[in-house]
Amino acid sequence: MKNKSILLIHPPVAKPGEPPAGLAKLAAALRARSIDCRTWDASLDGILGLLAKPAADATDTWTRRALAHRRENTDALRSISLYGNRDRYKRAVMDLNRVLHAAGKSAGVTLSLANYTHPDLSPVRSGDLIRAAETFRGNPFFPIFSSRLEELFKEREPHVVGLSINFMSQALCAFAMIGCIRSMLPEATIVCGGGLVTSWLNIPGLGNPFHGLVDELVSGPGEARLISLCTGSRPGAPSTTGYDFSDMGMDRYLSPVPVRPYAASRGCWWKKCAFCPETAENAPYRCEDAATTIDDLLRLNARFPAGLIHFLDNALSPRLLEEMTGRPPGLPWYGFARVTRHFADVDFVQRLKQSGCVMLKLGIESGDQQVLNALGKGIDSEMAASVLHTLHQAGIATYVYLLFGTPAEDESRARRTLDFTLAHSGAIDFLNLAVFNLPAHSREAAQLETLDFYEGDLSLYREFVHPGGWNRDRVRRFLTREFKKPAPIRRILNNDPPFFTSNHAPFFHSTPI
Repeated sequence: MKNKSILLIHPPVAKPGEPPAGLAKLAAALRARSIDCRTWDASLDGILGLLAKPAADATDTWTRRALAHRRENTDALRSISLYGNRDRYKRAVMDLNRVLHAAGKSAGVTLSLANYTHPDLSPVRSGDLIRAAETFRGNPFFPIFSSRLEELFKEREPHVVGLSINFMSQALCAFAMIGCIRSMLPEATIVCGGGLVTSWLNIPGLGNPFHGLVDELVSGPGEARLISLCTGSRPGAPSTTGYDFSDMGMDRYLSPVPVRPYAASRGCWWKKCAFCPETAENAPYRCEDAATTIDDLLRLNARFPAGLIHFLDNALSPRLLEEMTGRPPGLPWYGFARVTRHFADVDFVQRLKQSGCVMLKLGIESGDQQVLNALGKGIDSEMAASVLHTLHQAGIATYVYLLFGTPAEDESRARRTLDFTLAHSGAIDFLNLAVFNLPAHSREAAQLETLDFYEGDLSLYREFVHPGGWNRDRVRRFLTREFKKPAPIRRILNNDPPFFTSNHAPFFHSTPI
């Protein structure tokens, strides 16, 4: 049997700072089997296409200015000099976003550099996604994706088209593209995978609600299933190494250096946190040994030159971190890590800095020990404080994630998180403040009184009656009126790059990349 050809698509809208790792991972596995595989980042092309679209009549000064300077601002985001001036950076990003907002408004949707919403269609209702496929010509990206699809199909028609849907912001546009593909290539096999699709498939009893439109939904790593579709063979478990960015144009992204995303593992090595999707979905933890991972990273450096590695792991393993202190990956890097005692060790952290670590993202979640215990974080607030200061002294930036409104929290415990943040504000470079969403199918949800959060068969979260009365409205008021008020916290929050958030944060660190 001759291998079938495949086209892999990353649909709008996702932040345009780096190429999609999922497509590069799939492409490497497929091409290793001599499968004709092409990849297309339709999100990047869609955003750049709308930014370059001939200007419509602007009715306000901001939009006229943004349209006049869009090429200049696009170029500036690809130059490191812009990142030396936060105010100029923010104006460039906000102006580019204004152009996208205007393009979305003319199509009746709300569009940004990181999101896409429709006033009538919801990504948590399968019927609305089907409607998006039926009305694909009304999507603001339609002129761009239909033209490019026509070119790709004229070059050669793929037997299989795969769409990687990882974020809610991609769902409606993905289905608009599916509707267009069905109209152009009715006989093609259409497969959807990615993080969001995996979460859908973990909804009890869901199955495939898109029969006749989507042939198959794939949960988890998609390499084996796509290889089987294209060759008829059944390969073994895929490796976590091996990426192919050869047709992605890494210098086209809106970052000052090419950023190479890389996941050294799948799943989470800790997997004990309460309310965690990894636990609810029972995703197994997989990784290669640390030495093999470093070998792969060094090979990729030679084949796909870049200026920064973005580790996508849920949490970088201690073994890999230790390996990198002895065998650096050859480029500056950043990623998520669990707060462990390794990071309170001055010598270890200094070696980590020398390995190229410019920033660590840390899920501290709370400054209250009872909340941390209830969440199963396996850390204590004193250790977290020590880690923050050790990293700061070594010159490694910290991007700290805090979570408010969990069932174990109340207002007094939220204030302890405020006190913790103020006490250690000098060692925190960036902050992400999130309000807790209850995963609908977590084991903990069964212990709470719940109600619909979003109405829809694809909804992943549920509203709940907080046992202490610490509901979402009260949490939001606390954050606005109290947590964000002190000057040290305002300073940290003002550091956060709009829309690009942690993806651009390393470029503002004191150590230039």
